[in-house]
Amino acid sequence: MTRLLMSASAEGRVRMTIGRAADLFGPGVTESALGKQFFPTAVAGKKVDFIGDPDLLHTYSYVPDVAAGLAVLGTDDRAQGQAWHLPGPETVSTREIVDIVEERLGHPVGIRVMPRVAVRALGLVNPMMRGLAEMAYEFEEPFVLDTTKFRTMFGGQTTPLNEAIATTVDAFQRSAELAKT
Repeated sequence: MTRLLMSASAEGRVRMTIGRAADLFGPGVTESALGKQFFPTAVAGKKVDFIGDPDLLHTYSYVPDVAAGLAVLGTDDRAQGQAWHLPGPETVSTREIVDIVEERLGHPVGIRVMPRVAVRALGLVNPMMRGLAEMAYEFEEPFVLDTTKFRTMFGGQTTPLNEAIATTVDAFQRSAELAKT
């Protein structure tokens, strides 16, 4: 489908741009590669489930940065007919993200790593897990999104990782407090 769209764009039949992001996180995002309900579970002080090796580098995209990048792609003619990796916070390991979350929360966040066979088994009954099983390679080797092309063409101020995580944790803490009332 992407090739068809790119071909149609090159021929001038359609105007299109593709914006790609890594695994999303941010206020309100409950389904992500960080694990189902990662932030609400961490806020609650429970162990979070994770797939793959949490010590490998993994790019995560902060939703407000993704939105800003998509706005640029949708309004700048230089973006037309191309695919772009959208910039976001710096790439670190998932364990480093957990460390930042722990610091913000002031309590430990345990990680429970799910074996690949368990993910596949759960995928038989859960479409989200089925999708994650298909994408397991992203968690078994470093997964780093190269945003050089976007940053070179458009610049790109993004939210620092500590700030993005703080905003996300704070939003989920507020949600948890509201749920109690």
